[in-house]
Parts: sequence; C-alpha cells; structure tokens
Amino acid sequence: MFDTSRLRAWTDLPFFKDDLAKIARNVGNKILPPPQLTFAALERTQPDATRVVILGQDPYHTPGKADGLAFSIPNSFDGRLDSLGNIFKEIQDDTGHHRTKTALHYWADQGVLLLNTALTVPPGQPKAHAKLGWSTLVEQVLHRLNDRPRACVLWGGPAQAYARHLGRDHLILTSAHPSPLSAYRGFFGSRPFSKVNQWLIDQDQEPINWADP
Repeated sequence: MFDTSRLRAWTDLPFFKDDLAKIARNVGNKILPPPQLTFAALERTQPDATRVVILGQDPYHTPGKADGLAFSIPNSFDGRLDSLGNIFKEIQDDTGHHRTKTALHYWADQGVLLLNTALTVPPGQPKAHAKLGWSTLVEQVLHRLNDRPRACVLWGGPAQAYARHLGRDHLILTSAHPSPLSAYRGFFGSRPFSKVNQWLIDQDQEPINWADP
C-alpha cells in the first residue's frame, strides 16, 4: 500500500521493517494524503539535510488539501487555508515577508522537515489515526536527528509530547498549534521564524527563506 522506495537514508529506521505492515493492515481504504504521498516529508528532506524540524499534528482531513508535508497545501487548492493561513500571518508579523504560495516544498528543500505526529487521516475524521502507531516512526526520526543540533518547532500538545525524545543541544520552540481553534492561545506572537533564523545564523548556517521563492 505504502511506497517506501524513495525514502533513501530513512529506510534504515526499524519502523519500516517492524511496524509499517501492521499500520497498512489497519489504516483503511481511504486515507489522506494518498498513500503515494504519505512519506513525502521524509523523501523530500533527508536526515543529513535536515536543519529545522517543524512538528505538527495530523494531515488535513479535507480531500485535495494534504500533500504529505505538514501544513503544506497544493498551490491549486482553492479552499480555506486554516492553519496555513495563520502561519502566513505570523510570517508577515514576525519577519515582514509576505508568503502566498501554499505548497511548502521550498522550505523542505532548504532543510525544513515538515512532519506530522500522525502521517495519515481518514477523510473528514481529524485525529482518527493519532493512535494507529505512527508515533513509533516519529520517535525514531527524532532520535535519528539527535546526532547534531537542530532547530525544532513543536506546535500544539501532540507535538510537544515528543520533546522528551529530543537532545538538549537542539533549539526547541513550543507554542499553541496554528489552527484557528488555538492560534490565539500563544501561536500568534511566538515569532518562531525569526528565532529559528537567528539560531541558524549563530550556528554559522544560512537562514531559511520563509517567503515565496
């Protein structure tokens, strides 16, 4: 069901040998994003290329909206942006830059791993796969990334629960989730984008261009 042929360096995580088959049996016939996009975030941002981790919750449950990268939406989508719209507002307020393109692959190509704590969701059923077993993969990904300091942004309670799997050398930023239901509880004004970039500069790394390419 799931295509792991493009995972490259991530394929050595035990999850893919020990746990994925069970999830495939229990995930159901209709999932978002489509199975060929389930691991898009890992495919796009390899371990050695990862400089920033943004950890969300689960994929958008509206058909045509989830593309496999947390918070990213295909540029052709013409519905509500919800969480991503609030992310764009914070980018504007935090950095002064305007973002319009909803597909976030440009961030991924700069080393931003856009990962959810659950990689699948049934249409119209948010959080339905939160306990399906994806947590094992997320834990293993974070442990793999403990080999050197990285910037880690944890949005919302489910993401923050994974802080215990992160080494002490990382920059760890936490806030409310950017969802319209919670953004006003601490996401707005948290300034994660400028904080991450200043940390990267202090590490003698190039900052992330959060604006349009």
